Amino acid sequence: MKWGCGCIPPDRASRDGLQPGIDDDDNDLGPIDAERPFAIDRIPNNFADVRESSERLLVAMSGGVDSSVAALLLRRQGLPIEGAYMKNWINEERIVGDCPWEHDIDDARRVAEALEIPFRVVNLMREYRARVVAYLLNGYQIGITPNPDTMCNREMKFGVFLDLAKAAGFHAIATGHYARRRRQADGSWDILEGVDETKDQSYFLALLQQHQIAAARFPVGELHKSEVRRLASAFNLATAGKKESQGICFIGEIKMRDFLQNFVPDNPGPIRTRQGKNLGQHKGLHLYTLGQRRGVGVPSNTRNEAYVVVEKRIDSNELIVAFDRLDTEGLYSRRCRIGSLSFTNRTLPERVRIAAKPRYRAKAALVLFEGLGERSAILEFDQPQRALTPGQICALYDGEQLLGGGVFEEIF
Repeated sequence: MKWGCGCIPPDRASRDGLQPGIDDDDNDLGPIDAERPFAIDRIPNNFADVRESSERLLVAMSGGVDSSVAALLLRRQGLPIEGAYMKNWINEERIVGDCPWEHDIDDARRVAEALEIPFRVVNLMREYRARVVAYLLNGYQIGITPNPDTMCNREMKFGVFLDLAKAAGFHAIATGHYARRRRQADGSWDILEGVDETKDQSYFLALLQQHQIAAARFPVGELHKSEVRRLASAFNLATAGKKESQGICFIGEIKMRDFLQNFVPDNPGPIRTRQGKNLGQHKGLHLYTLGQRRGVGVPSNTRNEAYVVVEKRIDSNELIVAFDRLDTEGLYSRRCRIGSLSFTNRTLPERVRIAAKPRYRAKAALVLFEGLGERSAILEFDQPQRALTPGQICALYDGEQLLGGGVFEEIF
């Protein structure tokens, strides 16, 4: 099959090799032995069965340290792997910000060369625009706040990319997500939170379905970030000291506001309080989200209090703000409806108590789940939650197990 290729020539820098960059006394992983997988009890794993030595894996290498170490761990297990960079965006619009795709390809290629594995660049720019960028822009234009990272995982990494990998003869794909898998007696798979609670990324996998999870491998899910960096440094990987990207999924260090201003025209309107007081003017409702405090653009003139966004009135193009208080109308809620409901394994009973994370890095909160058919449900939180936002993802949990998720549609 034909794969897309990058626009830059392969890096021909000297290979870093796989030998550790620290004294043997400080490194308990030992040297590479191509004939024998290393002792996996040293680094617990849930990503592959070493007895299935014929399992071919394609590692999604982003040019970051997490996916680099994912490839390292699989390589040291003795599994046949290859690396691939998903080329989704090259900032042809020249949006303000850093879109370092060329550097990322270069870094991923250098790691692949050090690991002595084949490497390719897969051009998925057309699919990314159709499946993620279009979703992102449409969401903001209709007044909701979409979640491109979650959609990117479902539609791109574990969608288009996985399909291409299987068509090319690979059994599964591996990524640098901080998440884990657990096999059930019936052969199905659950997703668990990553061991490192501060880096857990299971939230972004909430919309994956069983066939995608079965073909996913998460090599670093059993590790803490510090251990990942230690391994990368020990084996002289080019990405060992590379900082984490904080931008939009696969686009780079570009602020969402700058990104939107290049695609969605300004639509100025009034900024008002619920009492109708006119405070100023906004440039477009798509540039704001519920609960937003910074960048609202109007001073409160009240000591130690600031305005936050509590409502976006699409019909009248009004941005409604209020003080950030527990009793502020529209800021804290307990009940909501979620749609586009998706389960990672089994469906839930019609009425059950579980936990939910209304946003990434939020603590799981207890909720009563009441199903409304196959694709939607009512959630009632035990405690009021701040700024539940239509368009965002609500991930559902039972302890450390990810049950699935849905999209906030209506807040009561």
